[in-house]
Amino acid sequence: MRRTFPAARTRRVLASAVLLLVSALWSPSPVQAQTAREILEQVDQLLRGESSRGRVTMSIATEHWARDLEMEVWSLGTEHSLVRVRSPAREAGTSTLKAGREVWNYLPRVDRTIKVPPAMMMGSWMGSHFTNDDLVRESSIVDDYDFEIAFEGARDGVEVWEFELIPKPDAPVVWGSVEYEVRKDDMMPTHVEYFDESGELVRTMVFSEYRRMDGRLVPARMDVVPADKPAERTTLVYHDLEFDVGLDESFFSLRNLRARR
Repeated sequence: MRRTFPAARTRRVLASAVLLLVSALWSPSPVQAQTAREILEQVDQLLRGESSRGRVTMSIATEHWARDLEMEVWSLGTEHSLVRVRSPAREAGTSTLKAGREVWNYLPRVDRTIKVPPAMMMGSWMGSHFTNDDLVRESSIVDDYDFEIAFEGARDGVEVWEFELIPKPDAPVVWGSVEYEVRKDDMMPTHVEYFDESGELVRTMVFSEYRRMDGRLVPARMDVVPADKPAERTTLVYHDLEFDVGLDESFFSLRNLRARR
């Protein structure tokens, strides 16, 4: 669903949200907003756990080239993550570390660790349709947005919630809004739409191939498609995923960023 915002609006906004409009005259109460928050936090917990480790293939297709990267990924809550490329050989060892709102990259071919500066946060991550900012903002959704359930009912014969995430007035965010749809029966996300400040769709993330990994139902595939280049996409496919693997913050260090194991 496309939303249009007044041209005079100058605040920057973010969104990783979920939604549909119940009524043009209806305004959500604090209780309903809290319910939306609780649902999204429950969805996040189902997909993430306290900590996790997984193997994933990232396939990137652009107008001029395509490539696949085999990666190993670790996470601890929403604040810490480490991604290490395993293949192809020329990329092996290339790693990205996120700790809080900071991101570092390690380039093994030149043996160099680089902290991503603020000016580069909107740059492409690993040549994909994800940005460096995506890695950081994942942890700030609860702080930066107000949630509401915009729609609750059947879509294509499936009962869903659709949520809208509206940036708080002073939130340091980059999106105008985000819409997030979740299936009610199993709490699985179906898609997320990202909009700019003028209400134009920028990109869509679609979840599919739901299957059980380590005893949990998860979407094993995610496709990110830019709205202005619908023939391009970045696809993530998880091959295995383990939850609650006993990691702590010490694992997510600059020293471990450079490790090749």
